[in-house]
Amino acid sequence: MSIPPAIVSSARKGWKWQWNQLMNGLGPSDENGTYCRPPSQVQKSTSPTKKDLINRSFQELPVLIIGRSCPWAHRTWLVYVIRNLDRNLNLLIAQPDYESGLWTIKPSWKGCRSLLEIYRLCNLPPSNRATVPALVDPINNNNETPKLLGNESAQLVETLNTWPAEEDSLDLNPIGFHDEINCWQKLLQESVNNGVYKCGFARNQFAYEKASEELFSALAKLEKSLYLKGPWLCGEKLTIADIRLFPTLVRWESVYSPLFGCSQKHLSSFPKLFEWRKRFFNLPNVSKTCNSMNWRNDYFGALFPLNPSNIIPKGPTIKEIINSI
Repeated sequence: MSIPPAIVSSARKGWKWQWNQLMNGLGPSDENGTYCRPPSQVQKSTSPTKKDLINRSFQELPVLIIGRSCPWAHRTWLVYVIRNLDRNLNLLIAQPDYESGLWTIKPSWKGCRSLLEIYRLCNLPPSNRATVPALVDPINNNNETPKLLGNESAQLVETLNTWPAEEDSLDLNPIGFHDEINCWQKLLQESVNNGVYKCGFARNQFAYEKASEELFSALAKLEKSLYLKGPWLCGEKLTIADIRLFPTLVRWESVYSPLFGCSQKHLSSFPKLFEWRKRFFNLPNVSKTCNSMNWRNDYFGALFPLNPSNIIPKGPTIKEIINSI
């Protein structure tokens, strides 16, 4: 028995209204339906010196809190592994709780079972969003109350680049490259890193198509630059610019193309970008930070307005994706 058209029409309108209410919480938009990412509560932070950390026990070292699925946190994790910061900085991996919408901490840290509780322990106001990444100092000048050193990823990758490390550790923000790195940051932040979310969280066809055009135009610029002056975005040196691009491109086939509609072109149609991604993935320890199964579970499982069925699709491993061409 077919469903009467009037019921179908009514259901569509009702669902669209409910969908917009859900999206207001998930991905707020402007009057044109374009996704507007809520700003981080930027905390000005500086790196400690080796002298600052030398007398601390392992448990007293500052803690970098990340989530596996979050691309913004992935940036900081990459600096952590590439610069081998494990001797002077602890890593804490938070897990998403789909029902509560919180980042959970297992086992607990200083009695805190969620990132929100850690923020509260740091005496941050309730208006501060408990987001990853977060850099926390448990000592805070001998005060028993921990201190949030920062939670804005673009700033934290620069902070971690000057974090005490071994003498042969890479400098990802070398003198003479700052202007070029900043130019890439301006393009990547809005058109690529945030651009995939503008596609996925667009409220209407116009907003989606505008975001898609900007995204693939930026990819074309990246492709051309790599063709002319690769192997890295700034030439011969791996820099923060590469760090900021990789988390987005490595999630492409697993999440952004199938769920966010970043499908105007296959990523493989940008051969230099494809080669660049593979080269980055094969850097020491980088592959340990990438897991396509975790990403699919978290994105398809948590973003209910985009995937109401909560069905998590099967897909290839990240190594199979990287080596597909």
